[in-house]
Amino acid sequence: MNILLWIIQIVLALLFLIAGVPKLIMLDELMKNAPPEAIKLPYSFLRFVGVCEVLGALGLILPGLLRRWRGLTPLAAVGLLILMIGAVVVSIMGGGVSTAIVPFITALLCAFVAYGRLKLSPLR
Repeated sequence: MNILLWIIQIVLALLFLIAGVPKLIMLDELMKNAPPEAIKLPYSFLRFVGVCEVLGALGLILPGLLRRWRGLTPLAAVGLLILMIGAVVVSIMGGGVSTAIVPFITALLCAFVAYGRLKLSPLR
């Protein structure tokens, strides 16, 4: 179970880094190239989401690697789960249910990591 959780944590961390870093670096270009039907959110909110995604990605990996503050991993997973619930809602509002599938699966994986690191296989 520990190996499975580590694999999911690494995949989620990469996913959130890939999603969060562009929001911090090149947000203006992303917003200019957004399709017209996309929901427009304030830049400051999107930057906040980018910071949360990057910090959450680091929180999934670093406590286990550094063997310090291991309780942060399930907290990071719960925080990312909350972000993904918001992403599901915004995706449904903007493009329908089909666009919410990826954020929903990501939310399920975050919930699994949170539960797994709290109950099934805590970091030692």
